[in-house]
Amino acid sequence: MTVPVLTIDGPSGAGKGTVSRAVAKKLGWNYLDSGSIYRSLAIAVLKQAVDLADEAAIVNIAQAMMLEFDCDDELAVRLDGEDITSQLGLESTGNAASIVAALPEVRRVLLQKQKDFKQLPGLVADGRDMGTVVFPDAEYKVFLTASAAERARRRYKQLIEKGNDANLTQITNEIEERDRRDMERKTAPLAMANDALYIDSSDMTLNSVIEEVLNLIH
Repeated sequence: MTVPVLTIDGPSGAGKGTVSRAVAKKLGWNYLDSGSIYRSLAIAVLKQAVDLADEAAIVNIAQAMMLEFDCDDELAVRLDGEDITSQLGLESTGNAASIVAALPEVRRVLLQKQKDFKQLPGLVADGRDMGTVVFPDAEYKVFLTASAAERARRRYKQLIEKGNDANLTQITNEIEERDRRDMERKTAPLAMANDALYIDSSDMTLNSVIEEVLNLIH
């Protein structure tokens, strides 16, 4: 029996995770947050103080790491038995993840880990290259984006609400730099699949985005 797959790709901070989790929950499908796989690897690499340019060492870590996803209302991730959920959203983690994700051998090793999530009754996969590289034959594809300024504003609000210090200009610069790096990398760059539905969420509410994605499937 064919397993239906919905891919939601887009740049950092576009709301892919929130939308994907909500859609997966409503459909009763499995959920893959590919960004968390790369972020988990980044945490493992930073913990071991490995040089972010040392591809061979990072590949070894990627092959050995054991990941567990628990997706209820919020995503919880365990790396080798340790709950690392609180570290996933750190800027240092995001920046390191973007660097290791550009390494071709690392992407090759993690590709199979991602494909393994495709199980009945269906899968919602969110990331940068779900519809173009990981699941190119997916039945449903979405490219979700928002302006860099809007994504930075959302991130800033998130950090302030959690009691963290934040600088809006710095966050905007980091988002623009990450976009550039993700779009220019040689292996699996951030790109919209030809057959994807384009959604710009800059002026949309979360519920209206979720509704538009569900309409695509129904």
